[in-house]
Amino acid sequence: MTDAHAQGRTLVLLRHAKAEQPGERPDERRPLAPRGQADAAAAGAWLARHDLLPDLVICSTARRTRETWHAVAMGMTGAPPEGGSAGPAPVVRYEADAYEAHPEDLLTLVRRVDPAVRTVLLVAHNPGISLLSALLDPARADQDGMRTSDVVVHRSDVDWAKFDRDCAPITDRHTARG
Repeated sequence: MTDAHAQGRTLVLLRHAKAEQPGERPDERRPLAPRGQADAAAAGAWLARHDLLPDLVICSTARRTRETWHAVAMGMTGAPPEGGSAGPAPVVRYEADAYEAHPEDLLTLVRRVDPAVRTVLLVAHNPGISLLSALLDPARADQDGMRTSDVVVHRSDVDWAKFDRDCAPITDRHTARG
């Protein structure tokens, strides 16, 4: 007997952590706030504790998403009980198309994932990432959307190329706070 999830795909959606307020700099260059740094590290520790270490990270090119991924990676390598071994380093793809993306744009990025990859972490922005979660599992998605540092885990037995509406149930969710 084989484990169904061993053959399946896990898509972990992560809304970027809390960013500094908009100022004179362009939105795409807003850094994380100190709270965001701590929350992102807590998200990484939660992922490690729940054995949700990604093989591939797809991350928006915006500064706050890149800083979120960096803090998540640091959180995944913390000492137990805070975190755990992050295992082999994932491949990281920084995608300009993930910034200000519609859910269909994010779904296109997911559909391009190599079939050998089992776990993907997608770090992106609202409203697109919340709407993607709702598209994948309309019945269980949070109607209020994802908050900063929210992690939503979707699992499916279909290949990445076949990800579509109502194909990947939510199996877990967590709001990381550091």
